[in-house]
Amino acid sequence: MAFTLLLPFFLYSLILQTIYVVAKTRITIAIGDSFTADTGNSPWLLSPSGDFAFGFLPIQDTDHFLLSIWYAKIYEKTVVWYANGDSPAPKGSKVELTANDGLVLTSPNGDKLWNTTEGLRSVGVSRGVLNDTGNFVLVDGEFKSQWETFNFPSDTLLPSQVLHKGGSLSSRLKETNFSKGRFELLLQNIGSLVMHSINLPSGYVNVENYYESETVGTQLVFDGSGDLYLLRENNEKYYVSKEEVKVSTSNFYLRATLNFDGVFTLLKHPKSSTDSGGWTIVWSQPENICHYFPKLGSGVCGYNSYCSLGENKRPTCQCRKSYSLVDSDDPFGNCKPHFIHGCAEDELSETKDLYYSKILNGTYWHQNDYTLLKPFTEKQCKLACMEDCMYYYLFIFWHIDI
Repeated sequence: MAFTLLLPFFLYSLILQTIYVVAKTRITIAIGDSFTADTGNSPWLLSPSGDFAFGFLPIQDTDHFLLSIWYAKIYEKTVVWYANGDSPAPKGSKVELTANDGLVLTSPNGDKLWNTTEGLRSVGVSRGVLNDTGNFVLVDGEFKSQWETFNFPSDTLLPSQVLHKGGSLSSRLKETNFSKGRFELLLQNIGSLVMHSINLPSGYVNVENYYESETVGTQLVFDGSGDLYLLRENNEKYYVSKEEVKVSTSNFYLRATLNFDGVFTLLKHPKSSTDSGGWTIVWSQPENICHYFPKLGSGVCGYNSYCSLGENKRPTCQCRKSYSLVDSDDPFGNCKPHFIHGCAEDELSETKDLYYSKILNGTYWHQNDYTLLKPFTEKQCKLACMEDCMYYYLFIFWHIDI
């Protein structure tokens, strides 16, 4: 009996809390409005439909926050844009809308972490608006756009967003680390859509692309119906998925994200609250990133690690036998050996007692040949390795082109 009396009160209290949060959250901001990073924050802004939120999100396992836009109606707070990935905001940091610099993000001690000065078309910003496409726009007194997040994407494109020549997406460093990562998607000035890896921490771009479109276009368009394509000069469409893919934007949220592992993926999430499904893959490019063998850098996986594709079309990395991760929290990182190898060790024992051979079918170690011996049988190759104390690897790998 007591339970039945408390239940209506609980529901009534929940409704009041919901009304309070909605009433407290705005859809526009004006000059002088500010927002502070705190774990108890509701979003600073909501889009009119409530689909998107703008504000600070706490970064997992840290006491820092990310100024970001995310899907507001689903349990999994999926970030679609972020500003300060390389300089996360400590608790107590503040973002404020100013007339001359637009949004300005400062730390608790007043240090400037990020602002929208770069890219502002002119001074005289008067208001900020988060619209139902997930685009945050700074407008002037005549409501003309002066700056918008759609023109400065992070790792994600949303329906109705366009990437112009010279525009790019940068992957995160890790799933929960929003620093600039090792992969970039770029619409080149010549009109080719490419993806390549980046050497960190130098930021040097490897000239070898692991994806390149088969044609050129003037824009990369993610239209309102969910199609993602290069728009050619003759207005023909080149679909990044190689064919037209229709997904109902009425029933699903859509996003196209350059994942931290370098795979560009279109994902969908049901809008219905009765559907328990999460984000699922519609298509991805390249179809198998493990087939990419860079001339420079380690590729998707770290050094001494090899790549395999999972059922979800996402790569996984594994260390060779007798190797382990340098950083146990980074499964895509480098691997270190559990042994010390050199000619001195060979002198202490019979070579055959120290080493053994192992075959990894379907594995290719690009440009890692110690030497080339041919024509040679498998038996001769094993013997040559056993008799050479200078060979680098513990195992013999039979290279098989995939």
